Amino acid sequence: MKHNNYPALVLIALFCCNLLPYSHGQDPHFSQYFASPWNLNPAMTGVFSGRWRVTANYRDQWSSFLSPVPFRTYAANTDIRIGVSRNDYIAVGLGILHDEAGTARYLQNKALLSGAFLKQLSGGPRQADHFLCAGAQLGFGQNSIDWSRLWFSRQFDPVAESPDPNAGNGEPNANASTNIYPDFNAGLLWYALWGGNGVWYAGAAFHHINQPLIALAENGGERLYSRWSGHTGGQLPLNENFSVLPGVQFLRQGPALEANCGLNIRYSNNDRNELALRLGAWGRLGNRLGKGIQMDAVAVVAMLELERWMLGISYDITVSSLTRANNSRGAFEISLTYFHPEERKARVTCPRF
Repeated sequence: MKHNNYPALVLIALFCCNLLPYSHGQDPHFSQYFASPWNLNPAMTGVFSGRWRVTANYRDQWSSFLSPVPFRTYAANTDIRIGVSRNDYIAVGLGILHDEAGTARYLQNKALLSGAFLKQLSGGPRQADHFLCAGAQLGFGQNSIDWSRLWFSRQFDPVAESPDPNAGNGEPNANASTNIYPDFNAGLLWYALWGGNGVWYAGAAFHHINQPLIALAENGGERLYSRWSGHTGGQLPLNENFSVLPGVQFLRQGPALEANCGLNIRYSNNDRNELALRLGAWGRLGNRLGKGIQMDAVAVVAMLELERWMLGISYDITVSSLTRANNSRGAFEISLTYFHPEERKARVTCPRF
């Protein structure tokens, strides 16, 4: 029997088109947001124990029903910190991000230079060390879409009952891309360290301060929404080997609201060659247009720390109404961080997120 799938395809196309005005003006995100510090807050540039750091992140979303063209996000960053006094630092970094969305490969590409200053506010042998960090990022981005991957009603051949890719689509913006646009971000971070492993931090960031123009259409005026975010968390020791790492992140970008909250439980052998394991769960809430705040997904996270390396793997379990389409199969994510040690021994002055 020959099945007619065109009504379903039309409904999917209308659904995607309805989302385009919002998706074009928003950023990709990571469930392991704490493992992509440069994307979380420019003030986190240089906030680590060591001389320099390299991070890499990959996210694959909705492969269960969008394969072979799921949403994919790649990010990488390197930063270095330099002491300017006993416990004050300056830091610089470079980060890149590449995001692919949908059949038409809506692409977002960014490259950002980061700079930060880390100032010790107080501290001593018998009191907590308090630091305040201020950071900024300046870079460039470009968005594009591949119209050759789409077909339109003008290309439908009623005789063959299928689209003809060789026929003209009549669209004025074929193979459109935005101009290369400037992007400017800034943020603040406070953190305190006490005892051997006690840490608490709080920060806020303002991304896309200049609201760059990202219109694909000729003479379009669409701009990238500014993104406000706040985050807090820490590491609270329970005993010599175990600690908990709670965290909360709030985001607002245009009409979109999002919150991530949860915790990891960390076990460390406290040996010279430190081996640590983290296990945790993180819930993500977001606003659904016209329906208020709803739970979107629960991310299960496992992380391995081995001396200078940290590897994180997570999986998003969908709990929203989208489960009817993906059977709760959401997103897979992996992160990898390398910390290069200081040239000489120094007291730990930064948390490990």
